Amino acid sequence: MKKALAVLVTVVALGVLAGCAPQSQSASGVNVTVVKVPTGPDGLTAEQRNIRERLLEDNKLGSVKHLYVISAYSGQVIIYSTVRGKVTSGGKRLTPTTVVDNFGGPGTGFGIDFNNNTMITQEVLQDDGSYGSSSEYLYWWDTKGVYHQHYVSGGQIVHVSNQPLAVKGIIINMELTQKPEAVKAEEE
Repeated sequence: MKKALAVLVTVVALGVLAGCAPQSQSASGVNVTVVKVPTGPDGLTAEQRNIRERLLEDNKLGSVKHLYVISAYSGQVIIYSTVRGKVTSGGKRLTPTTVVDNFGGPGTGFGIDFNNNTMITQEVLQDDGSYGSSSEYLYWWDTKGVYHQHYVSGGQIVHVSNQPLAVKGIIINMELTQKPEAVKAEEE
């Protein structure tokens, strides 16, 4: 009888404790939910497909993009320029910023070769083959298949597209700038 009572008390106590376990909540008290994100026939979500397509678009050999710097205050295009290939953030690098030697044997991190010496870094090589961070931006393809990147910062908006945009006017048109070789040839 005592054994049956002990088992019953244990089962009830476990049931009470299990029911008292807190559910994950946000600071506002909203419970966490799980959503099954649908995938297409290629097995990718829409987000994964966009990332894949952006990497392909950004790395198309011989591609030309169109860069617009737009005043956030007036909406005027301040600078226009074509871009050979892609716009790259100044924070991108071909090597990690931090490495440690690997003399003590295998370390925690990723091996990287420096002058035939394997060093260890905690930085992860990104999808585009670089280290570092990019400026924050949105990117998309419009219904005509035109690729756009939109950066917002301070008093200017930077917009990159693989097709020219129809704008009212341009204050500084970089396309009217001549190559240094062309200017030198005109002077001679």
